[in-house]
Amino acid sequence: MERKRIYLSPPHMGGTELDQVHRAFDSNFIAPLGPQLAEFEQRFSDLSGFGHAVGLSSGTGALHLALRCLGAGEGDVVIFSTLTFIGSVTPALFLGAEPVFVDSDTESWNMDPALLEQALDRLAAEGRRVAAVIPTDIYGQSCDLDAILEVSGRHGVPVVCDSAEAVGALYKGRHAGKGALAAAYSFNGNKIITTSGGGMLCTDDEPLAERVRWFSQQAREPEPHYEHNTFGYNYRLSNVLAGIGLGQLDVLPERVRRKREIFEFYRAELGELPGVDFMPEPEWSTATRWLTVMTLDGSFGAQPEDVRLALEEFNIESRPVWKPMHMQPLFASSRIYGGGVSEDLFRRGLCLPSGTAMSEDDLALIVEVIKGCAA
Repeated sequence: MERKRIYLSPPHMGGTELDQVHRAFDSNFIAPLGPQLAEFEQRFSDLSGFGHAVGLSSGTGALHLALRCLGAGEGDVVIFSTLTFIGSVTPALFLGAEPVFVDSDTESWNMDPALLEQALDRLAAEGRRVAAVIPTDIYGQSCDLDAILEVSGRHGVPVVCDSAEAVGALYKGRHAGKGALAAAYSFNGNKIITTSGGGMLCTDDEPLAERVRWFSQQAREPEPHYEHNTFGYNYRLSNVLAGIGLGQLDVLPERVRRKREIFEFYRAELGELPGVDFMPEPEWSTATRWLTVMTLDGSFGAQPEDVRLALEEFNIESRPVWKPMHMQPLFASSRIYGGGVSEDLFRRGLCLPSGTAMSEDDLALIVEVIKGCAA
């Protein structure tokens, strides 16, 4: 009999999602707008601390619309964390802007503010317009946002946080992303809460929120007929999916608690092994530990890929750390500031199963397999 699959971070329902979907059907508001979407936006606004929240079809769509509203285009630069998922970067390509990458710091694994300052100084000296800085809150941990805001502010460059992986994370007591001009969040199927697919753009700038909402609904002018002076997108989140999101918000605190508990289990069981370390947590961060990430050095006796393959033998999914964007063939000619930290994390890092529905037996098996790989 085949052993059940243990996934990296599978979707996990909280219990009330179906009731919320029934509410949507009973109201006959299916898509795109309706009372569930309005309630989901309001509750997410309350959670994040931002004054405005716009429900969208993806976190990538949220970043795309933010950059569109900031006028990013041909000849402009957008600065990104290099340790990120490609969905953070492609919105710049959609608009014809040039991506420039900044390495991680060792404290948080997020964008290094000192290297960001080097990038901004150099680009300013070249006379380049930087449309935005987009740091990623990696694996559920906030970047050092205040430091990034200070550096970017000196150059008059807006910051839009890619907080796709950081719903529920805190930075100095405030929600991840809060303080930036805007922040994008993801509700993809593998995130800490899910709407199956979806995202949110949050901001305190009301005109920006309204502009994003307008672009997400095909940029239709306020006429009784369909009038368009420019093009928009079909990026609005559906009312039915927002209903799922309402049910997921109910269990977010428990999800964060359980994710952190899983991380601590791994650290307690594996942290004393030679060569094993885990993603750090700066004193200003309360990470969700969306994914538990460990690193291995030579004294462990096996490479991360050896461990991944050993886990796969037991039908357990694990995954290397994100391959830095500056190492991707697509961005081979792009500029990178630093690079050694993220390259090292990619070489030594492994993301472990972190699903909140895992049993104690599941966790014990994962630890047993990893221990079996040690020298």
